Amino acid sequence: MAQTAVEIARGVRAGELDPVQVTEDALARIAAADGVVGAFRRVRFAEARAEAAEVAARPDLASLPLAGVPVAVKDVTEVTGEYLGWGSEAGPRTLADADGLIATRLRAAGAVIVGLTRVPELCIFPTSDDPDGIARNPRNPSFTAGGSSGGSAAAVAAGLVPIAHGTDGLGSIRLPAGMCGIVGLKPGRDVVREETPGWFGLSTHGPLATTAADAALLMSVLADRPEWATLATPVSQRIATSTQVPFTRAPLPRALRAAVDQAAALLRSSGHQVVSATPAYPLRALGGLVARWFAGPAEQVAGTFDLSRLQPRTRVHVRLGRLTSRLVNDRARDEWQAIAAQFFESHDVLVTPTLATLPLKARRWHRESWLANAVPSSRVASFTGPWNLAGYPALSVPVARHPVHDLAMCVQLVARPGGEPLLLGLAAELESANPWPRTV
Repeated sequence: MAQTAVEIARGVRAGELDPVQVTEDALARIAAADGVVGAFRRVRFAEARAEAAEVAARPDLASLPLAGVPVAVKDVTEVTGEYLGWGSEAGPRTLADADGLIATRLRAAGAVIVGLTRVPELCIFPTSDDPDGIARNPRNPSFTAGGSSGGSAAAVAAGLVPIAHGTDGLGSIRLPAGMCGIVGLKPGRDVVREETPGWFGLSTHGPLATTAADAALLMSVLADRPEWATLATPVSQRIATSTQVPFTRAPLPRALRAAVDQAAALLRSSGHQVVSATPAYPLRALGGLVARWFAGPAEQVAGTFDLSRLQPRTRVHVRLGRLTSRLVNDRARDEWQAIAAQFFESHDVLVTPTLATLPLKARRWHRESWLANAVPSSRVASFTGPWNLAGYPALSVPVARHPVHDLAMCVQLVARPGGEPLLLGLAAELESANPWPRTV
């Protein structure tokens, strides 16, 4: 089994592992398996080898938090010498002459960027396929790896890399983490601060990993918060569990409900107070989410993408976004934040299913109509999206297995702003009490 990021970095810092060999091993795994997994849009074979050699020669090698760790980066952020793909054939192909915020922080920490991962066009939908491939769930390739950080989740779950970068606008880290059975954290608003936040403030950067410790390590680098790399055991917390699907109260598959029950039992046995309680999700929040989901991509493509070359489903989405952009305002967000804050006065953490339906099947979703994509996408993301609008940190962690399909059943943990270390600590507790298979 491939080593964790924590193990690799520790070994490289101690001189027990060679960054070049670690990178060669990762590239070999990618070459052997990615034809099936479909995690990468581009693998940086030559560039990664050169970067690994540069890391090995750094005078500060013994102090680097990600020393020699191979990392996959979602294809939505600037990497020197690469173009920003966004899963689209309609965008510019200008090569970046400088790293963006994420690549800058990864390289400063000693990571080696081995490749750019597959995403759906403009990251709109929770399935990561394009004309060149399909990101599949490594545990059961007949299912999608999710989206929009599906390529990153697939790369981690398949053991191709120990950690990967993702972004989350309506669940785009947590949904693929939940489908692939790994840990995925969406930090709170402005924890990873950018000049122009995506999707009118819904989207943020975060980690995908096979362990809570690896997720904490990568989060500490992305957020430039070194203290977050050290996991702390939480004192007794007031935990609420809820399996009520927000807004629609749609039926929930039994296996997803059972995962919440199992998480509740594990947390209770760890000394936490666990009760059943559900936030009063306001309908206005649903409207605020939908308006941003449409308007965000529409704003992004204006003037930079060739609309005639967008996928048909994306063109429909962009047209709708142009109509709904005037509906984007702070009223829905402010109302929902006030309700969420009141809920978290009585509870420290909320536990829900990560997914509201079973994962979607792996197929070429980009060839389907907008409606054929939008309906299952909206349903599966019901539990994750509200917390993007609220700006609260939320994490997906595996706790159970589906009784029929070889799929992980995961739960979402939500905390008030600033609660990222608490969520990671609770994930570590669940991992210790109920170990899960790290990779396939």
